[in-house]
Amino acid sequence: MAPSIESSTREEREAYVRERYHCISDCDLCGLCKIFHGVSPEHALADYIDGREELAKVMMGYRHR
Repeated sequence: MAPSIESSTREEREAYVRERYHCISDCDLCGLCKIFHGVSPEHALADYIDGREELAKVMMGYRHR
């Protein structure tokens, strides 16, 4: 489960994103590039990492694109 923005530091959220959404160099198997429309997870989830929005809300924005 992703750390909430109220109970975590920026560094903890960034570490979570890097661990959870790391590139495995197999786009056919992984699909992260397709989910994040070709941008890095760190860039795509910057609002979560910076504490502006919870991860679920940021991810919902990507579902509706």
